[in-house]
Amino acid sequence: MTINFLRLNHVQICIPVGKEQEAREFYCDFLGLEEIEKPDILKKNGGFWLMVADIELHVGTEQVENHSKRHPAFEVEQLEEIREMMTARGLKLRESPDLPGFRRFSFYDPFNNRIELLEKIGDQNQMSLSDQES
Repeated sequence: MTINFLRLNHVQICIPVGKEQEAREFYCDFLGLEEIEKPDILKKNGGFWLMVADIELHVGTEQVENHSKRHPAFEVEQLEEIREMMTARGLKLRESPDLPGFRRFSFYDPFNNRIELLEKIGDQNQMSLSDQES
């Protein structure tokens, strides 16, 4: 099976816990990026989301530790078939709650880098996470 990658959905970077205002001053005020609504299910985690051209930049918060939250996320088709293929290969998977309009899970490469895969749910063929109404 060949995975049909559709596009890059988002990139996440991380800042220290409690530094959101300083980060907004840099990313929004200085760089001029637009802040977009973060889904309610994720707001408790801190941070905020931005638009960079047609790609989302997720600014997350975390304590300094060995495992980072940084990861790319790719929209794909046939997410369940991909999950089965990766499970059969013995890859370490991380289940995540669905987001509005998307099913998702992550896997880890041999170097413990997390890569998220998302598939649109329903008839939202042209919608990205940023197009979702809260």
